[in-house]
Amino acid sequence: MWCFKNAQPVASVALQDRAFQYGDGCFSTARIVKGQIQLANRHYERLNYACQQLGLNVDLKLIEQSLKQLTHQEIVLTGTLKLLISRGEGPRGYSVPDHNADLYVFFYPQAYSDTAPQHVEVGLLPRRIGLTMPDMVGIKTLNRLEQVLLKQQADQYGWAEALVADLNGNIVEGVSSNCFIYLNNAWITPELRYNGVRGLMRTEILDRAQQAGIDILERQIHLDELDQIQALFFCNTLHPMTIASRMHSRSLSTEACLTLFHTLKLNQID
Repeated sequence: MWCFKNAQPVASVALQDRAFQYGDGCFSTARIVKGQIQLANRHYERLNYACQQLGLNVDLKLIEQSLKQLTHQEIVLTGTLKLLISRGEGPRGYSVPDHNADLYVFFYPQAYSDTAPQHVEVGLLPRRIGLTMPDMVGIKTLNRLEQVLLKQQADQYGWAEALVADLNGNIVEGVSSNCFIYLNNAWITPELRYNGVRGLMRTEILDRAQQAGIDILERQIHLDELDQIQALFFCNTLHPMTIASRMHSRSLSTEACLTLFHTLKLNQID
């Protein structure tokens, strides 16, 4: 792993960094292949929007400056990037310091050999997520404690992914993914009105479906509809489609997912 802070290599974080103290910041995780960040424009748009909502001032050009340093070392830039923005160091207390935010770039080398969908067994987690402050709905902040607890529970059940519902009894997303559900012979993705992360692959899939003339409805999906689910898949920027072949020991159709995967050419992400 390599890490850069404001385009300078670092190996530690200051104790007064507000990312450590309060989770004060945001992040985006991207796949990079041969030096090209997949969905780069979407990642920049996500970070810009999050910074606007959180009142963070940061120079995103530092991302490219960081990657150039790795390129000069003749490191093959294929793997995972974590682009993390912290409000930076500050005194004790919630009042925000008056300076630019810090941008961290983490690079994890990894060879990607296949983008074909994985098939996994999933279920619905008993834990529920809460409702989010409207200004932060959809943003990937550094406060991911809900996801940590949800992943802990999913691991206990032996599920690689799982559906997550909120306190109102509506399905929201997966633990670390968005979800698309085939219900009554129609594709639906949960409407992220009160919580959840608006993932970039979710947006990419919705845009590609619209261009292909495929209707995908965004609406609330209540737990009462759980037994009517015909097919289900999860998506994020590292895994464009992860198909649920079984849910609570009930077999789900995989054909609808595979058809959508090939129609939208999700094995071709630039």
